[in-house]
Amino acid sequence: MKLAADRLLGIVLIGLAAFVAVQAINLEVPFSYEPVGPRAFPLGLSILLAALSLVLVLKPGTDGHWPHQALALRLLLVLGLLLAYAMLFTRLGFMPTSLLVVAALARLFGASWGKALITGALMAVGSDFLFTAGLGIALPTGYWLAAIL
Repeated sequence: MKLAADRLLGIVLIGLAAFVAVQAINLEVPFSYEPVGPRAFPLGLSILLAALSLVLVLKPGTDGHWPHQALALRLLLVLGLLLAYAMLFTRLGFMPTSLLVVAALARLFGASWGKALITGALMAVGSDFLFTAGLGIALPTGYWLAAIL
């Protein structure tokens, strides 16, 4: 069972790597970056992902099994939360979306509501500070806040 699971995952990941590589190659930037542009990072990651996935296809593990139903459901919920984060990031803004998703992830892995909300708030504020003050990257405030201001 492990051989089929490893090979299936490797093939799916190679497909994902190809998709990311095509998107990176088609990325059009209105101004020039020196020495590397914004294509380099996703393209490098897609090449690395494809290489490691090929190893998984050609030399799968020897033991193991599919995750239990409860773990598989939890993993699907994590994937759903990350997709929701990507979709709501610009609409709600970085801090509210980060707070909600981090709190939901904390709850999913057993934290109480209080600890989950505190963790979400600290992660949202701390990462916003690191991005804006430390790296000089402007993060979206969200359409709803822009309408109020």
